[in-house]
Amino acid sequence: MAANDLRPDPSKGVFETLLVVGGEPTEAAGHLTRLGRSLAEIYGVEMPVGTEELVDATAAGVELGRLRITAVPAGEGVDVDLESRPIDPAIMFPRAGASLRRLDRPGGHGSHKWVDRRGMEHPDAGPGQLICDGEDLLEAGWANLFAVREGTLWTPPLDGRILAGTARAAVLEIAADEGLQAQEQALSAADLLAAEETFLTNSVRGIEPATELDGSPLPGSGPVSHRLADALRRRWGLSDASDGPPAPSAEPQLGQPSH
Repeated sequence: MAANDLRPDPSKGVFETLLVVGGEPTEAAGHLTRLGRSLAEIYGVEMPVGTEELVDATAAGVELGRLRITAVPAGEGVDVDLESRPIDPAIMFPRAGASLRRLDRPGGHGSHKWVDRRGMEHPDAGPGQLICDGEDLLEAGWANLFAVREGTLWTPPLDGRILAGTARAAVLEIAADEGLQAQEQALSAADLLAAEETFLTNSVRGIEPATELDGSPLPGSGPVSHRLADALRRRWGLSDASDGPPAPSAEPQLGQPSH
């Protein structure tokens, strides 16, 4: 399938996926702000009144799960659908590491979270795509990309080619609070291969080591990403890594990835 064949179809809508912990949707303000921006830029409409209240009501009673908001164009506005489902705690902050392969997509997948995600495999289905624009590594199909070099956190900039991930934003805020240096600039394969740590951020999975790129080993997690992961767990109301996250409220089901 050619890169041009993977352009998203706006008629299928946009969506957000929020982590729910103890009945509370995490990073809700960031998700709703991003959704509202997409609705305005793509469809020229505002967020439907009462969406925030619907999110809170749908999350209530979910101990550990994901909540998906889908907005699809309808007439002069959009129809918004909400769905929550429990998740398996094992998918969160995974230790095994992600294997990635480059997928060239000029201009990237863009700054909106499209329902149409052709070519984006689920991260549990095997090696996942690392979207590239020439030499620039942009993002994984389900997560933002980070590297650590000489103790400094590096991540691609929000230049319209990548999604402004809510977990990405949280990690950068945590890094600032922790006194860690961070740079937003283009990353190449050579940068990743020479890094001290390589990891991904996702709004449900949290922080995940990236351990392979096109068959070449990557360093994966280290002290900086472990420190960030511990702080992100606390921010999301999860227990420490040694204790593991809370158990799901019902039989786990996998949904679409997010970041």
